[in-house]
Amino acid sequence: MYNPRLVGILAFDEVEVLDFAGPYEVFNVAAHTASPSPFTVFSLGIGEKPILARGQLSMTPRYSIETCPQPDILVVPGGFGTRALLKHDKLIGWIAAQAERVELLLSVCTGALLLAKAGLLDGLPATTHHTAFDHLAHLSPTTKIRTDERLVQSSARIFTSGGISAGIDLALHVVTRLCGEDLAASVREEMEYGERWRTAGASGR
Repeated sequence: MYNPRLVGILAFDEVEVLDFAGPYEVFNVAAHTASPSPFTVFSLGIGEKPILARGQLSMTPRYSIETCPQPDILVVPGGFGTRALLKHDKLIGWIAAQAERVELLLSVCTGALLLAKAGLLDGLPATTHHTAFDHLAHLSPTTKIRTDERLVQSSARIFTSGGISAGIDLALHVVTRLCGEDLAASVREEMEYGERWRTAGASGR
């Protein structure tokens, strides 16, 4: 029996919307483009109550960190809410434990701060949002911060990415790595995402 990889994406108060939704969209489009489906995507929170993302966007995680199935891929987004979570010992401990269980652990933007607090970036290369380089260095002084790279493979299992929209690129990188360029190209086409569209101007009368 074929089992798709389970992709869990963390949601919390003041999570950056695109940090969360960008990777979710990539993995979800990939899941519905290929057959058999390579991914099943779900949201998870510290609890199961609704959270308020940046801009007061309300959403309810499907699972909590206690009730979710074991993910194969865990995505830790960023946003201003990561600052409060640096003091959330239960979550930090859970992320540290997940690093030993998942196939891949991905951070987007200031999600890297949570990985650093969990001791997962010690002595490793990493990146984060450009406004948080100093904060990352404070949390993990031995981390080799790559200020000029959008995606960084920090270890065999851990990937970090820069600010906000970089999560889309990281998710596409993972789709390519696990499923091949053809599927990643199909996802980009479905999402109309790529240099052709990012550099296009508006037309009109």
